[in-house]
Parts: sequence; C-alpha cells; structure tokens
Amino acid sequence: MDTTTPTWDPEQYLRHAEHRTRPVQDLLARVPELPGDPGRPLRIVDLGCGAGNLTPLLTARWPEARITGLDSSAEMLAKAAAYAGDRVSFARADLADWAPAGPYDLIFSSATLQWIPGHAELFPAWLAALAPGGVLAFTIPGNFDAPSHALLRDLCESPRWRPRLGPVRHGHALEPGEYLERLSGLGLEVDAWETTYVQLLHGPDPVLSWTKGTALRPVLSALPSTEADVFLTEYGALLREAYPEGPHGTVFPFRRIFVVARKGD
Repeated sequence: MDTTTPTWDPEQYLRHAEHRTRPVQDLLARVPELPGDPGRPLRIVDLGCGAGNLTPLLTARWPEARITGLDSSAEMLAKAAAYAGDRVSFARADLADWAPAGPYDLIFSSATLQWIPGHAELFPAWLAALAPGGVLAFTIPGNFDAPSHALLRDLCESPRWRPRLGPVRHGHALEPGEYLERLSGLGLEVDAWETTYVQLLHGPDPVLSWTKGTALRPVLSALPSTEADVFLTEYGALLREAYPEGPHGTVFPFRRIFVVARKGD
C-alpha cells in the first residue's frame, strides 16, 4: 500500500468538529475585506476542504463569492458534496501538483499544508495566482513536538513497527517566523501568530480518538486491520499515560500556527 496516500474517515474526523472549527473562525476573523474586481465575482479556493464542514463559514463571510474546494480524498469529497451549490463546487486534486488558474481573491487552507512536503516552496506559484489585494490565509498544526505526535513517531520507529511504518509520512510545519520571512520576502504583507488551545476532551481514550481522525491516518492506511488494532492498543496506552483523564475530562493542549498574507494592490 502507498503509505504516502492515507485514506480518510470523515465521520471520525468530524467527531471533534467543534474544536477543529474554532481555529478557522479565529483565522477568518483576521482576514481583511477582499477588494475583488467589479467585473467579476470574488473567487475563493479552499485547499484541503475535507468534508466541506467549513464551507458554510466561507459562504457566510462572502455570500456572493464563487468557492471551489479541493481535496485529494474521495471519501472526504463525497461528504462535502452536501455543501455544493450554485456558487460552491468541489473537485479532487493533489495539492502538491496543483496549478492554480487565477485570479483568486482568497487562497484558504485549514490543517492541510502539513501533509505536503516542502509546501512553502509552492507559495510563489500560488501567490502568482492571487489577484491584486488578494490574500493567502492558512492555519496549520504546530503540535508535532507534543507527546501525541512524538509518541506516534517513536512507536513507528520502534523495532517492532519500523519495517512496516518506517516510511510513513508524518506532518510537518515551519515556525510562524519562518512563514513570516518567506512570505515577506515574496512581497506580501504578513500577519503570523500562534495559539495553543487548551482543549477538554471527553469519552474513553479521547486523544486516541482525535488522532484517529488526523495524525494516525497514514499509519492506519499502511496496516491491515489486525495489525492496526495491535498498534492502536500500544499507542493508546502511551497516550493515556501522557494525557491522564482528570475529574472533568482529558486536557489536550494543541498548538496551531496562523498566517494571513496580503498581496499588494
């Protein structure tokens, strides 16, 4: 199996939709008004649109815009189809090879760029497709050094699992200052910041449930079900020790990185 192409489970991902939506709301609150062009409607592309559950946030902010959601997962796009309409469409695309046909007024992405190796090298081509005054806005996990992700990498690299999981690709993000430097160097006005959300999760093995929707997808895609169950048992035990359940639930801090970069008029 191609371990670089994980399969996705929309229902699992959406189990924590409330916590996953808040960073997007915070990102959109910092996106300036889009100047657009009087001769055409606003054009927005959502890179890694997933199950389409964030599309209503975009349509609420820009109700007259034409929005295209792109994702590599057929499973996610099947779920997103429920949000399609006259001004909203979805298509399958590998973002590593995406050749934007501008002009776009907003290139938007939530929790996707970490899966694209060298994604910052794609910025020049993307920004060339931005209209004057257009915006690149994205949020990306910055939690890769946290126990949830470090324990996952260590387990994949352990003698038991390395033969099967050593090649598995894990997510990666730059630091906010690195995004600031790169995008400023391309002539954009950049707002970059980070936030650690201290989330309270509920239910049995809630951090394992969280990672099943995201970081664990490449691992689960690389293993047959019997081996996946064994791996989940081992990983779940490590997570329970790292994130013990408290009297009100399980505290799960999650750091996220945000960037809003505006092109000159």
